[in-house]
Amino acid sequence: MNVRESVQEAFLKRFGQPPEIIIRAPGRVNLIGEHTDYNDGFVLPMAIDRAVWIALRPRNDRRVLISSLEMKTAGDFSLDDLQKSGREWYEYLKGVAWALGEAGYDLKGWEGVMSSDVPVGAGLSSSAAIEMATARAFAQIAGFEWDPVPMAQAGRKAENSWIGVSTGIMDQMASAACQAGHALFLDCRSLDYENIPLPKGVSIVVLDTATRHSNVDSGYNERFEQCQTAARHFGVKALRDVSPQELLEKGKGLDEVVYRRARHIVTEDQRVLDAIDAMRAGNVIKLGQLLDASHVSMRDDFEITNEALNVMVTIARRQPGCYGARMTGGGFGGCAMALVDARKAENFAATVAHEYHAETGLTPSVYVCHASQGAEVMV
Repeated sequence: MNVRESVQEAFLKRFGQPPEIIIRAPGRVNLIGEHTDYNDGFVLPMAIDRAVWIALRPRNDRRVLISSLEMKTAGDFSLDDLQKSGREWYEYLKGVAWALGEAGYDLKGWEGVMSSDVPVGAGLSSSAAIEMATARAFAQIAGFEWDPVPMAQAGRKAENSWIGVSTGIMDQMASAACQAGHALFLDCRSLDYENIPLPKGVSIVVLDTATRHSNVDSGYNERFEQCQTAARHFGVKALRDVSPQELLEKGKGLDEVVYRRARHIVTEDQRVLDAIDAMRAGNVIKLGQLLDASHVSMRDDFEITNEALNVMVTIARRQPGCYGARMTGGGFGGCAMALVDARKAENFAATVAHEYHAETGLTPSVYVCHASQGAEVMV
């Protein structure tokens, strides 16, 4: 039984009738552009064919009742009395409701069942998928227009101000705005975006190390503060405004660690722009080289990999048909990704999983992913 069928069946069992609406919002894998989003930079994510699903129906009051098949618990809150109540999973839904209300949207209540096959804590944006599924549900129930940019902004506001994680807007934009078969080239300052077709003949393989991070508990917020410190040193709003030349000329006064953090952001922004050129030219060799360089920068300058990620990337790179590989997501555990010749993707996935387990004793999950559509109403 797939996730859609699971939520439909669970809804029928709980409420005694089929759902009136089914919502789907995908996770994402970031091809390149890591931690550049909250520095007003450039990113290139791709929505994946793993998603959060909500089966729901409207209510006649302003309450939201939601149960999770994974958590095996339910949440119940009033849109007229939104209060933080700890770190329950449904705080993400409450945060989105709060952010949409703050933005002036007139919300209505609903009840539903949620399930997901986006791995939690793997760097595939399970939280953004929940946020965009929730926003899409509110839009459908209340009848307001689905516009990816303000919906992503509401999701980010929920993440930043309600959950307390200083993320950028990439994850929400990917879940809200991606098109099937494309990656999303996003300017995180202007929020201008363009869907770029993926090169033909390649597959994106997600390599879950079976190690986990938590943005709230990890060094994510520390990296955010270090980037802010560097931006103040250069006298700019964000590190996106610092050129590689300026970094060399004016970076000498920075603390050595903060300098390396800044160097990752400045060079990563350029790698994103170079990756767009490579994709448009169909140059998968160059694209793979950029992925490799990105991983080295995250390992040595931004220091957000862990031993498992480094081992996984090393194993991936030595396989036939692999053009390049890198850590993806917030870091400190989670997933890597690889750009692979589509004809060799299945063998690649099996071999990497076997060699990784042999070397680490950990059992990875490996997914050959397809670029999917952003948040959508399925029924």
